[in-house]
Amino acid sequence: MKTRIIAAALGCLFTSTILAQTGSVRPASPGEEPAKVVASGTLPDEASRAAILGKLRDLYGAANVVDRIEVGGVVPPPNWTEHMGKLLNANLKEVHKGQMQVNGTQVAIKGNVANEVLRQQVVSDMATALNPTYTVDNGLVVVAAAAQNVLDKTLSNRVVEFESGSATLTLTGRAILDEMATAIKKIGTPSVQVIGHTDSVGNRLGNIGLSLARANTVRTYLIDKGIPAESLSAVGSGPDHPVTTNETTEGRAKNRRIEFRLAG
Repeated sequence: MKTRIIAAALGCLFTSTILAQTGSVRPASPGEEPAKVVASGTLPDEASRAAILGKLRDLYGAANVVDRIEVGGVVPPPNWTEHMGKLLNANLKEVHKGQMQVNGTQVAIKGNVANEVLRQQVVSDMATALNPTYTVDNGLVVVAAAAQNVLDKTLSNRVVEFESGSATLTLTGRAILDEMATAIKKIGTPSVQVIGHTDSVGNRLGNIGLSLARANTVRTYLIDKGIPAESLSAVGSGPDHPVTTNETTEGRAKNRRIEFRLAG
């Protein structure tokens, strides 16, 4: 296993971790209290241990820091404790479900932040605090982008199916929406726009009406599955935004679809 140092910000659903020298970052185990910072691994001496634990307790509160650090048997880079202290600053509290990994002088941080300004600021401040021998890899993701990615992966290029020419869901369509309801709840039930699309066969205005009816059917189904009505809106785009050609049967089938977009 490579020698590494990891520090993670306090999260809501996962045990956040700072790991020095060796170990791993993981979600909280069943029965383990979430929303804690777990410090584990091996540090060179008691002074380093006390310094890092002190920083974490100042940031998150003593009651929220779990000490699993061991001491001895490792040789850190020059001024290691000083540099780690600079990394453990208030900006980490803006990162949720995240981790920071340091391999020698290479720092990698990932997790969720609220906006693009924070995404850049957290890493910029880290780079400024370190000497030029350190490099910082920014793996932070703006929450909206991460949440949209969950929706896209849940749909996974599948099509929410309806009975031909109607707004009645098929069994396959219902099964996909059951998964989507779970995904929307998982990402905190944000505002989601349900967008209906059709192929180009038939009258355009009729297709717009059908696409809206289908979007409303999906919205109603998700509400019945526990998604708040105020979190969902329905839009009918008809044939105006195809994802592929309407000249083939396969293309038309792909264009007849439902999209789920986070509302801005």
